[in-house]
Amino acid sequence: MKLILLGAPGAGKGTVAKLLTKIDGSVQISTGDILRGAVNAGTDLGKEAKAYMDAGDLVPDSLIMGIMEERLQEDDCKNGFLLDGFPRTIPQAEALDVLLDKIGAKLDFVVNLDVPRDVIYDRLTTRRTCENPECQAIYNVKSMPSKVEGICDKCGSKTVQRADETVEAISKRLDTYDEMTAPLADFYDKKGQLFTVVATSSDKVVEEVTKKLGIA
Repeated sequence: MKLILLGAPGAGKGTVAKLLTKIDGSVQISTGDILRGAVNAGTDLGKEAKAYMDAGDLVPDSLIMGIMEERLQEDDCKNGFLLDGFPRTIPQAEALDVLLDKIGAKLDFVVNLDVPRDVIYDRLTTRRTCENPECQAIYNVKSMPSKVEGICDKCGSKTVQRADETVEAISKRLDTYDEMTAPLADFYDKKGQLFTVVATSSDKVVEEVTKKLGIA
């Protein structure tokens, strides 16, 4: 499958993507994970991106598009890919259309996750992430806590609240999403590629997506 997952921060794109990858071997591609890895590794790209990410702002297209062009041509994308949180702007979407044509890839459709804002606040403010850059496991202090509070089950490193998951940063991220990214739904709707799912359960979203793909 070749899908784009749209939705506000905390809508569940990453969780849905992980569930879908188990179905046919498609690979999840999250620009957020790629950029956070660069930040933790202290690369030039990471240093440049860090200030934007900590403030809850979008990383400039000049940094993102080069990463995506390289990533989509790696061998593990041959079985399919799930773009998690990309594109984020209409210019990125237009650039992605050009890129997909260039590499001979065709999207199945674009999934739009419609989740209430209060649910998103609750999810993100209670989320904790393993600080080990090679692990980055995600927990939730309410719904999926680690076995030992503050310690990652997988590697034993500390779990922390990310700088962009405080109430203030989340509010700014959601405002930025509404202003710059939400119009993508209209963009893809006009192209006849949009499939909106109104659900807070990731399993329900996966059920609807696989049904539309005809593989349920």
